[in-house]
Amino acid sequence: MYARRDVLRAGATLGLLAAASPWLHAATPANLLTRKVPATGEALPVIGAGTSGSFEVEAGSAQYQQLKAVLKAFFEGGGRVIDTSPNYGGADSILGQLLEEGGWHRQCFIATKIAADSRADAEAQWAGSLKSLRTDKVDLLQIHNLRDWQTQLPYARELKQQGKTRYIGITHYLNSGQDEVARIVRNEPLDFIQINYSVNAPDAARELLPLCQDKGVAVLINRTFDDGRLFARVKDQALPGWAAEAGIGSWAQLFLKFAISHPAVTTVIPATGRPDRQLDQLKAGHEPLLTPAQQQALIKQFA
Repeated sequence: MYARRDVLRAGATLGLLAAASPWLHAATPANLLTRKVPATGEALPVIGAGTSGSFEVEAGSAQYQQLKAVLKAFFEGGGRVIDTSPNYGGADSILGQLLEEGGWHRQCFIATKIAADSRADAEAQWAGSLKSLRTDKVDLLQIHNLRDWQTQLPYARELKQQGKTRYIGITHYLNSGQDEVARIVRNEPLDFIQINYSVNAPDAARELLPLCQDKGVAVLINRTFDDGRLFARVKDQALPGWAAEAGIGSWAQLFLKFAISHPAVTTVIPATGRPDRQLDQLKAGHEPLLTPAQQQALIKQFA
């Protein structure tokens, strides 16, 4: 059950967003920076979204209505890429319902995953994902955290050949998984990888990100905020003096801009259930990007 104050809060948020709609484009210009997917040349906005945690809500609830406002802000602000997974609670179903209700399926670049330990389980999971997402195909199908990837990657390739997904890839969320990701990138044809990369976990820039550039593999970035821990570290701290020159007005924008400033990065996928935070995050997707010196200063600060 949801408390009355939660309903009122969500209603107030929706009301504010509705009132703001005429100037939403002005507040967050839709011309986000884009990066090309090496496999096809398709341009994707550098700011995307995730569903882990934020979309694990009850349909019709106050939180659900707030997510509708989040997606409205996201798409009106120029976003396209949304990353989800069948093992994020009921996030797939919520996303599918919201996309259908908002008429956003065509605007959305849907990235989902296979998280299974056998071919039979993967086939059943895939069928469930399509049903939940209310579609007959997706844009990107990823093998979640390298789980049974020797079985699941060939299956994903079959689905790509059948036109069920346009791209395939693999994911991980920890530094400890990056060596294995790199090994697979060297030896397997992939369209995408998804990895963690942030001011306090920049290891991917040493080898994996340059490798993806060399191999022509697009990169999605997760955990740019280190699951929110970075905000606790900067509580009550002022932004660096140079932040304003880089068009940065919040720590969230700074953390996102750090990630997209690496040329190998295609799109970052932060999750949020709040429209105001979604609008703030979209503001990171514009020039100027951070200089190498600014990036190194942040790495040193958060080491």
